[in-house]
Amino acid sequence: MTVIGNVGQVLDELRRAGVDVDVNSRRLAEYSYDASNYRVPPVAVVFPRSTADVCAVVKSCVKGSVPIVSRGGGTSMAGNAIGAGVVLDFSRHMNTVLSVDAESKSAVVEPGIVLSELAEAVSGATGGLLTYAPDPSSRSRATVGGAIGNDACGNHSVRYGRTADHTIALDIVTVDGVVLRATRSGVTAVDPYDAAAVAAAARITAELHALVSDNLADFRLELGRIPRQVSGFHLSTLLPENGFDVARALVGSEGTCAIVVAATVALVPLPPAALLLSLGYADVVEAAEDVMTILEFSPAAVEGIDAKIVETMQYRRGADSVQGLPSGNAWLYVDLDGENVAEVEDKAGRLLERLRELGRLKDGRIVADLAERKSLWRVREDGAGLSARLAGGGESWPGWEDSAVAPENLAAYLAEFRDLLAAHSLTGVMYGHFGAGCMHVRITFDQRSDAGRAVMATFLREAAELVVRHGGSLSGEHGDGRARSELLPIMYSTSMLDAFARFKRIWDPTGVLNPGSIVDPMPMMNDLALQGIPNREWKTTFELHQIGAKPDLDPFVHATQACVGVGRCRSTSGGVMCPSYRASGDEKDSTRGRARVLQDMVRSSATVAAGWASKDVEESLDLCLSCKACSTDCPVGVDMATYKSEFLDHHYAGKLRPIAHYSLGWLPRWLKVTSILAPVLNRAMTPRTGIIAARIGGLTTKRSLPRFASRRELRTQTAGSVPGGDVVLLVDSFTKGFRPAIVGAAVRVLAEGNRTAECRTDLCCGLTWISTGQLATAKKQLSRTVAALDDGTDRPIVVTEPSCAATLRKDMPELVGTEAARRVAARVQSFAGAVIELAAAGWSPSADVPEEVTVQTHCHEYAVFGEATQRKALAAAGIGGVDEATGCCGVAGNFGFEPDHYDMSMKVAEQALAPAVRRADPTRPILTDGFSCHMQVRQLTGNQSPSASMHLAQLLDPASSTRSTQTPRKGHQL
Repeated sequence: MTVIGNVGQVLDELRRAGVDVDVNSRRLAEYSYDASNYRVPPVAVVFPRSTADVCAVVKSCVKGSVPIVSRGGGTSMAGNAIGAGVVLDFSRHMNTVLSVDAESKSAVVEPGIVLSELAEAVSGATGGLLTYAPDPSSRSRATVGGAIGNDACGNHSVRYGRTADHTIALDIVTVDGVVLRATRSGVTAVDPYDAAAVAAAARITAELHALVSDNLADFRLELGRIPRQVSGFHLSTLLPENGFDVARALVGSEGTCAIVVAATVALVPLPPAALLLSLGYADVVEAAEDVMTILEFSPAAVEGIDAKIVETMQYRRGADSVQGLPSGNAWLYVDLDGENVAEVEDKAGRLLERLRELGRLKDGRIVADLAERKSLWRVREDGAGLSARLAGGGESWPGWEDSAVAPENLAAYLAEFRDLLAAHSLTGVMYGHFGAGCMHVRITFDQRSDAGRAVMATFLREAAELVVRHGGSLSGEHGDGRARSELLPIMYSTSMLDAFARFKRIWDPTGVLNPGSIVDPMPMMNDLALQGIPNREWKTTFELHQIGAKPDLDPFVHATQACVGVGRCRSTSGGVMCPSYRASGDEKDSTRGRARVLQDMVRSSATVAAGWASKDVEESLDLCLSCKACSTDCPVGVDMATYKSEFLDHHYAGKLRPIAHYSLGWLPRWLKVTSILAPVLNRAMTPRTGIIAARIGGLTTKRSLPRFASRRELRTQTAGSVPGGDVVLLVDSFTKGFRPAIVGAAVRVLAEGNRTAECRTDLCCGLTWISTGQLATAKKQLSRTVAALDDGTDRPIVVTEPSCAATLRKDMPELVGTEAARRVAARVQSFAGAVIELAAAGWSPSADVPEEVTVQTHCHEYAVFGEATQRKALAAAGIGGVDEATGCCGVAGNFGFEPDHYDMSMKVAEQALAPAVRRADPTRPILTDGFSCHMQVRQLTGNQSPSASMHLAQLLDPASSTRSTQTPRKGHQL
């Protein structure tokens, strides 16, 4: 058990020193977890801004005997990014590329820089000639400091090796509170005039030389035996023949010896030509049998996945989310590169021929299409999350996800490993770095019961014995941490373990740096996050049926526990999730941060203990835009928008709500009144009266209110309605109330495609009640909608507002919960989806469509109907030039209209929409099918005319020519 000293004294000293310290109970919940099986609440979280801050933390914590845990992206699966003391999060502020030197092929970086951002910065600084090679699947959120801590490798480690191989020097803060530089030939003081630092460097150097001298044989015999021997400390790098390389000795030390504040890393040239081979096998063992043959062709990567991961990806994101796979039940991705395309293609052809001769390959193909390659790599990169909640049911967990053997032993190891799983009635989902002999396996451990934990403990020991029999390592990339440190005696001799302990003491005689990892380990079955959760029923209005659901576990508990911490929501590029995190850079605003606070809520833990009344959870969810992107971008399908609605429903039960919940939450009701009074209201709505109205309604005064549509306008636009038509065109509240012209355009487009439309203006999806957590009203609205639309036909139900279409498709069956609701939901499609179907049936638009458009992809359409829906619709309409703003617009229903959220709304717009608007030609149409997106474009352009943005139906309307009617946008330069 970690001993905590004088916390109060330490925190007081840090505050006086101006260090950013947070002891908020919500914050502690967020940092109680990483991506492992463990939960350990810290006493404080610190966000250092400089090396001086780190030195201050170290000096105070050492004096007060408070442990220190360094943390980057928090994606550790071994539990080495959590601890009971002070957690240092470097990703918030110390995340800069300090310099790039193309001539020496090196860069100097701070520890919090994200790996993908480093690679992008290097590429930009070197004209695309160089990159940083380590590329673990978590590279879009994992940091350099974390990669150094674990000695991360990545998908291309066959070519480029481990992080240690790319580490030139490390600037470190030691427990003496001084700054040293560990290099490939020793350790020195960064400041030669700092007497304390010079003395510390001399002491450490002398003691390290003595350690090596006393253990020459053990270091040579037990360490560095296979490419992925990451377990323990890398002490063989200190041997004379290896140059006394202290920098690489510290890589993989998991923050137990010193704290990295800067790193000098090596860069590598990018290959001129590359292609991907996709190879299909009957199973992973058959695939592993061919690895040594593949390695003869000098591949850059040999990665593998099994069928369970592919099935889950297709279940979660649609059948077309995985493209380019040949037949098989297990697959290898082989990246080949070379000096030119012809050379690489020749190599690929020869490799395929050789593999076919061996007879194990079921099918193989060269994947030339970039979209297919991206699709395949995404499956591999999301493997940890996808395998956590499988389409076929059940949960899987880390714990033994990272073993490694020599590549030539991989097939034999996997064959016995499968037998071991079967002997314990466990299932393993396998993926990983086949070319390096490193397997990632998530296993169906039952951590919630005593019996299940007993099986897990026994299995882990037997698995350790098995991998050691095959000459392997407990860890091949993720480190030992809490998950495997207790098992190190199975892998190493007593004398080697003593050497590890001595190495730790040389650097950290006080034992405050990440205690419990590698040396003096914590019991691996302690502090499991799934243990000790009260058996309580959490009544919900939504039917939360997650895949892999446990029949004896409360559905809300199971849903909140879907987050396993892989942190894809912390990515700043690719996909849409999580817009608020991308704007703030704060863990609090990530999907993962919110999920962790909810997980503590259902634990009734000391950090978040008030249940539905919790102020911590309310604060955590405050900046969630309910964009629903997490429901598809998150590999485990965390749907934070749904959880937020459910929480708000309970949180405000019997209480007075924020005014906006009544003004915007009840919008469909108010619009019935405004449609009658529209002419009067529109004339009266001057800038001054608009401000007054906004204040009364609890809305921001920084946005102009939209013009209200009258009943007469709506009647005009629905004049083409045909009772019993081929299609039900459901006219939502936003379209009725503000954009009725879309209805007429949609009717005409459908008619041109030989589809008559029955316009329904009397139904509501309840979205505004759902987003504000007024679920009883939403359920009543949806029940009436289901009763009206479940008419015994299979007519498509086309909805022009994407958010309402998504609500009817996804939320309606979860709220109403009847077979009728599910039947109706299956018929719902967005207007873009209808356009795709029309084109497939032979329709093409007669409208004068432009060659290029800017399109704001609606978050809900992206999440529920597929990320490519708008692109496919535009391509079907013959529009080839599409500048797509893939990212939340920032308004997101009521969010961007609320005073406290306006600034965040505009920051979110800067992620994709605002730059797209700025770079667009003033005459190019901007497509905004969603009303929220439409309002944000009007805000960005300073043009309050509807022609500032338009709906897809208006663009394709046969009754108008968009090129002749589109007006330049006033205020285009933002």
